[in-house]
Parts: sequence; structure tokens; C-alpha cells
Amino acid sequence: MARPREFDEDRVVTAAMETFWRHGYEATSTRDLCDSTGLGPSSLYNTFGGKRQLYLRALRRYHDTATAEQVATLRGEGTAKDRLRAMMMHAVDADLGAADAAGTRGCFAINAAVETAGFDPEVRKAVRRSFDRVEDELCAVVEAGRAAGEIRATGDARVVARRVQSTYYGLRVLSRVQDDREVLLAAVDGTLADL
Repeated sequence: MARPREFDEDRVVTAAMETFWRHGYEATSTRDLCDSTGLGPSSLYNTFGGKRQLYLRALRRYHDTATAEQVATLRGEGTAKDRLRAMMMHAVDADLGAADAAGTRGCFAINAAVETAGFDPEVRKAVRRSFDRVEDELCAVVEAGRAAGEIRATGDARVVARRVQSTYYGLRVLSRVQDDREVLLAAVDGTLADL
């Protein structure tokens, strides 16, 4: 089957990302991908090389969009703690706001880390790329907060950044089963107070 004339690769990869994000890699069938992208099975395989290759493309798309959004938040206006809070609150709001009958999707990169990165080195590399990017930005925010006298946490700035990152990723996982906003807010507030 030939590609439709109006084939838009960005749209197709984004649709596939949404499908993988909602169902996970293993539970997403070729039929699911065809339904969400509008491509037939042969076009899907001829264009992307198969489900796994499309999944890797979806992870790159997530890095280029959602990870870039996290970085933009961390580089935004306000104090260091304001920016850290904004990133964590965005996750809480997005995850609680996205909950529906099928549940919340959480973070696509974290889902990939849990589901497939343990046995697929290319997925691990793609997820690590996003995690490392966020960690670098968190480290810069911690250093800026220290320079402004706002963050008093001692030790290596990268270690402090990793503690914040662990809370952030923990919120993304916890929100999949915890719909009490106050519980999630307490984790945000506790992390910021510890700084």
C-alpha cells in the first residue's frame, strides 16, 4: 500500500506516541497503530521499519516535546524554588487532569523506563537522554538557587538535583494510583522545604 499523499510524518509519529503512551509498548498492537496513525500495516512497516522502530521514534518525539517543555519551565521566570515548583506542579496537574476511565498515562519516558528499558539498550539510551537533560537543567537551577541564597541544601549540586528529580519522577508514578491532590502537593512542598 502506498503512502497517502497527505502523509505527515510528524503527525503519524505523534499519533503513535500517544498510542504507545496510553497502552504501553507490549499492549500496543499493529492494528492500534494503524488505527491511530491512519496508515495501513504495510505503509507503517515500509515507512518506519516496524513497531519497535516507531516506538523509538515516539520516544525521540517525547524528548523533543515534553522534555523540552520541562526544560523551558526550569529556565522560566521566578526564583529557583518557583521554577522547581512549576515543573512539579505541571506534572501533578497534567496527570490528575488527564485521568479518565482508562486512567492516567503518567510520563511516557518513565513508562518506557519501567516497561522496556531494562531489556532494550536502545530504549534505555532514549530514556536516559531525556532523564539526563532534565537532570542537567535541575542542576543549573540548584546552582542558581544556591548562588541567590535560596537553596541551602549542602553537598554536590548534582546530587541535590537528583533528589529533586527523584521526587518529580516519583510524583509521575504516584499520580497513576493516587488521585488525592493534597498527597501529591505534600510531596512537592516537602521536597522544596528540604532545600
